[in-house]
Amino acid sequence: MNRPAEIEFAVKLSKRADEPHEFAFLQMRPLAITQGFEEDDFTDADPAALVARSPMVLGNGVVELHDAIVVDREHFDRGTSLDVAHEIARYNAELHVQGRPYLLIGVGRWGSADPWLGIPVSWPQIDGARVIVETGFRDFSVMPSQGSHFFQNLSSFQVGYFTINPDARQGFVDWEWLEAQAAVSERGSVRHLRFEQPIVVRMNGRLSEGVIFKPVAGEGDAGA
Repeated sequence: MNRPAEIEFAVKLSKRADEPHEFAFLQMRPLAITQGFEEDDFTDADPAALVARSPMVLGNGVVELHDAIVVDREHFDRGTSLDVAHEIARYNAELHVQGRPYLLIGVGRWGSADPWLGIPVSWPQIDGARVIVETGFRDFSVMPSQGSHFFQNLSSFQVGYFTINPDARQGFVDWEWLEAQAAVSERGSVRHLRFEQPIVVRMNGRLSEGVIFKPVAGEGDAGA
């Protein structure tokens, strides 16, 4: 990896002197953003000031963004996930031309091969995202991917990845606040939000924790 990484491994200890022990890598993930580790543990962050919090974050550092592409959990239908992927790709292309990186928030597994378990995007369809949030469906629980489909891209392009599993009390997304923000445009269950003041994302790579702060002004600015 040639950079800090998270490693999951398993060990099988032999019971015989002539049989070697076994060490196996189960999964290895590069820390996506490595411009100096943040030491904050975010314990004192006021939940009311946050768009999201996660104890399972890939990445490290601070990112400020003015745009967000959000898949509305309340209106998302798993049967339309292919259409949703297409609309996200359209927004991604438009923001890329404008030179505007963005926060991407969605439900289910990003990049899932099974469209019923998530949104089956490919990397080129979301490559303008600077921070990606993956969380559960409103009415259905799936095992989170934790960015497994995009590890190499996350590392190479230094993209932060938040995994939120509310069923296991592992983080949250303030969906009510997101829904209350005025949208620049909407395509089905996909909404484009733009803020005059930045969304501030803070990630602690040592603790794998992260928080996303609401803009100071607290209001979407569709005209920005």
